[in-house]
Amino acid sequence: MSLSVSFDTKQHVLLVRLSGELDHHEAENLRNEWQQVLSNQNVKHVILNLESLSFMDSSGLGVILGRYKEVKQQGGEMVVCSISPAVKRLFEMSGLFKIIRFEENEAYALETLGVAS
Repeated sequence: MSLSVSFDTKQHVLLVRLSGELDHHEAENLRNEWQQVLSNQNVKHVILNLESLSFMDSSGLGVILGRYKEVKQQGGEMVVCSISPAVKRLFEMSGLFKIIRFEENEAYALETLGVAS
């Protein structure tokens, strides 16, 4: 199974939805595509929806951490939502939840960033 990515913008928030598997084969493409979207769109915050992501390895964590740093440098925030149990465990073990806020679903995450759904 491969990775499917969708980017959507709501006001000043970039919604990134990942589904499938994010491994070292997919990480570089995702990194390049995500960076391009960030530089071409007028967004401040990012919501990362991982509801349909069934697998992620350390290279995926690296991509997410890199984009987190970019967003943070611009004064924005990254929020992760709707995370599958296997991927949630990886986030917990890596300590990413100490720096990236977790919300139960996309609608609530948008609300916390000031976007009415």
